[in-house]
Amino acid sequence: MIVKTTEFVISAVKPAQYPDDALPEFALAGRSNVGKSSLINCLIRRKNLARTSSKPGKTQTINFYKINDALYFADVPGYGFAKVPKSVRNAWGKMMETYLSQRDELKAVIQVVDLRHPPSNDDYNMYQYLKHFGIPTIVVATKADKISKGQWQKHLKVIREGLELQKGDPLICFSSETGQGRDEVWREITQRMEEQNAELTT
Repeated sequence: MIVKTTEFVISAVKPAQYPDDALPEFALAGRSNVGKSSLINCLIRRKNLARTSSKPGKTQTINFYKINDALYFADVPGYGFAKVPKSVRNAWGKMMETYLSQRDELKAVIQVVDLRHPPSNDDYNMYQYLKHFGIPTIVVATKADKISKGQWQKHLKVIREGLELQKGDPLICFSSETGQGRDEVWREITQRMEEQNAELTT
């Protein structure tokens, strides 16, 4: 996809603050500091629209970014290793559950994992949660530039088995540094938007 316009719209904590223009939404979920913001910036070819941080747990809201006036990326709080009070983590959990299980505009979740490491318990639980609610999932394994290309398939196999990846859910090898996998991610997003348009016209 050729990205012509990008806009940060809102940091939301409750449904009343979500965008109301009914555009399709693609949420990005992953462990704290796994590279969700870098993924967004790579997809839209912008360096700083989604702010990156070396401090886990920085994203405490659902951040909505409008792309080409045609869709939204929804960057949800990272799970796992954020050093935040339990009460805050619980609030994040409720906010995410409300969004993921009740948002009609949500067309798929892009679950971001680290290609270098086996999926964590949090990664596994998130994927199984998405499958429980029947939410389409695109798994993106980031930081591919950190290991040799010859090792990619070995690591992808570990991720596929660790998540118990279901048939039909793509697993994309990605690097925000090199752009590896960028076109594949956009292909998956575009396919789901086209499917939605086909449903609306039938």
